[in-house]
Amino acid sequence: MEQIGRLKPVPPFPVYLFDVDGTLMDSAPDICAAQREVLAANGRDDVSEEFLRGYIGRHLTGLFEDLGFASDAIEPLIQSYRTTYWGRKHAATRVFIGVAEMLGSLGGRKSTATIKTTQTTRGVLEQFGLIQHFDHVQGTDGFPAKPEPDVILASLRALGADPQECLLVGDSAADMEAGRRAGVRTCAVRWGYGNHQEMARWEPDYWIDEPAQLLLHSSKLA
Repeated sequence: MEQIGRLKPVPPFPVYLFDVDGTLMDSAPDICAAQREVLAANGRDDVSEEFLRGYIGRHLTGLFEDLGFASDAIEPLIQSYRTTYWGRKHAATRVFIGVAEMLGSLGGRKSTATIKTTQTTRGVLEQFGLIQHFDHVQGTDGFPAKPEPDVILASLRALGADPQECLLVGDSAADMEAGRRAGVRTCAVRWGYGNHQEMARWEPDYWIDEPAQLLLHSSKLA
């Protein structure tokens, strides 16, 4: 199968915004296990991890709606998921290979743009030894989640940065859509959980296969 998205050098940017799940962290084992536990407790023990992985990076409302839960049941389900997820203490989560080294070598200012809350995001980055690489941590706190651009715009405001200065790095179509709507450049990573064809619909400015490719700049890509 032909690879979607052509590799080309990624120039340096003054500001980088990173999605977390599927981009920095391989967190699917904890996310999906918590979701399956909550779903099983509410009569749905038939939902596979493969199915759930397709919803990582999207708001939980969409998952529970698509599984047929009534609207008044969704918020309690979300709260139950958060309690269950936090209780796992990220025991099965790992930093993707090369991410820590990339963050340590990458210039510019850095923030996050994730559907996790800011509190949860900060805790994850601290637990896995990545927090020192970030000038700001921004999660989704009481405003619409990606693909709405709100979390990106909140990060830019906190950094006092203009959209044209920024590269958003993410692994999902929601990331790419949110980046387009926020007016920033976008970089699609191929090691995460997102559907590459859906990501390509939003015409990412760059594609990369491994974290180190953010550091290549004008070097020739194989």
